[in-house]
Amino acid sequence: MVSSVAEGGVVFSEVRYRLPDGRELLRGVSLEIGEGTTTALLGRSGSGKTTLLRTVNALVGPSSGKVEVAGRRSGDADVVGLRRGIGYVIQETGLFPHMTIERNVGLALELAGQAAGRRRGRVDDLLQMVGLDAGEFRERYPWQLSGGQRQRVGLARALATDPAVLLMDEPFGALDPITRAEMQTMLRELLGRVRKTVLIVTHDLDEALYLAGRVVFLQDGAVVADLASGEVMGSGLGAVQEYVRAVHRAGSSGTGQGRGDREQGTAGDGVGGAA
Repeated sequence: MVSSVAEGGVVFSEVRYRLPDGRELLRGVSLEIGEGTTTALLGRSGSGKTTLLRTVNALVGPSSGKVEVAGRRSGDADVVGLRRGIGYVIQETGLFPHMTIERNVGLALELAGQAAGRRRGRVDDLLQMVGLDAGEFRERYPWQLSGGQRQRVGLARALATDPAVLLMDEPFGALDPITRAEMQTMLRELLGRVRKTVLIVTHDLDEALYLAGRVVFLQDGAVVADLASGEVMGSGLGAVQEYVRAVHRAGSSGTGQGRGDREQGTAGDGVGGAA
């Protein structure tokens, strides 16, 4: 096995997942996700993307096959210990509305028994990392933030324990297009500074190509294409061509312009106040 996979990557080996009624949501998925890489799981609704993602942090247990995280089988590991090494970002952030931003971000550190002073310093660093001023946002509550700000807080919380693996399930799907582009730019810059093994679920081909070095296409619970991002637009595989045509049916020339636009700047998702 490749050492980078064993040290901090994720391995799926013939992973299947069946519902009690016999329907199979995952059908023999085998993938190796190298340490420090970003991989996008792309496919239409019901293709098995989120189910596969949740096998990594043991929210879903495979019916057969195995999932290994940093060389350890997820089903055999202590679940609490496993999840402390995995950051998890979801579309609606899952922030606790009755807790301040500081407590939301630092909750995992609090549960781990970290001293309050040290915890506050870490929270401040995390907020700065995702583009939020700690002095301005620390004492706010989630309802006082815009959607983009809440997603930034959710990302900060996922990174609090410095996990080796980061799982992202449609993290920007509920945002407006401009805020979504800004969040994608922020995330790509952030991932360039911190070495994480990232799996991101998305329906958005442009987002996948912008954020990930590798795109895995799923259909009916099976992998139908596994390509480097630079190979996707020119792929002759039918499943890939179908997706490209659907996304760019209006005659777009591809994703280059979108990437360039996002790299021009990140201001605008209401960082200075709730929108």
